[in-house]
Amino acid sequence: MRKDKPRRVALDLRSLSGREELFRLSGAVKRDPAVERWLTGGPIELRSIAQQWFAKIRECGADVRELMHDGCPVACVDDAAFAYVNTFKSHVNVGFFCGALLEDPAALLEGNGKRMRHVKLTPDREPNVAALSGLIAAAYADIKARLAAERAAQDG
Repeated sequence: MRKDKPRRVALDLRSLSGREELFRLSGAVKRDPAVERWLTGGPIELRSIAQQWFAKIRECGADVRELMHDGCPVACVDDAAFAYVNTFKSHVNVGFFCGALLEDPAALLEGNGKRMRHVKLTPDREPNVAALSGLIAAAYADIKARLAAERAAQDG
């Protein structure tokens, strides 16, 4: 039996207090050779899942940058991280740095940290492609909106 999750409330971007809301990483570039090496190494079955979803993250916009952080590929806009992929023994996580704040009507997100959430993918189960694609697009739109709100607050 599926546990009903509380409905998430839309984010009031005007009330954002600034940089503490964002996870910042320096050194992100358009295409990082270290990310490419990571995506093509390791167990083929799991890495192919990671490749597929990191490609979807890269497609969000021309301003998406990437780097390796804590051993896995991370996507940023400017220096603000919004998504990552990582492989484990038997699954792949597609994670979101502000995932706790995303609408998740298909209830894909897992985790209970203050901000981060992830979707767990396994080779033996087809993912909900539309819902996960929607989460990726929402995470990208969310980080862009947060950055814009931060800039507006600084401009004052």
